[in-house]
Amino acid sequence: MINKGTKIFILFVILISFTSCSVIGGIFKAGMGVGIIIVVAILAIVLFVISKLFGKK
Repeated sequence: MINKGTKIFILFVILISFTSCSVIGGIFKAGMGVGIIIVVAILAIVLFVISKLFGKK
């Protein structure tokens, strides 16, 4: 089993690996509709990961 500190470190590495400027720039180049879908998908993935990390076992 992975301890809580390792889970937090992995989550931190994932979050800082996305540079906000490049992500936002790519979203606006792709178009607003696609950008909204991408943002919703990323939020869903992040919420899923957080719920798995800190949810009841």
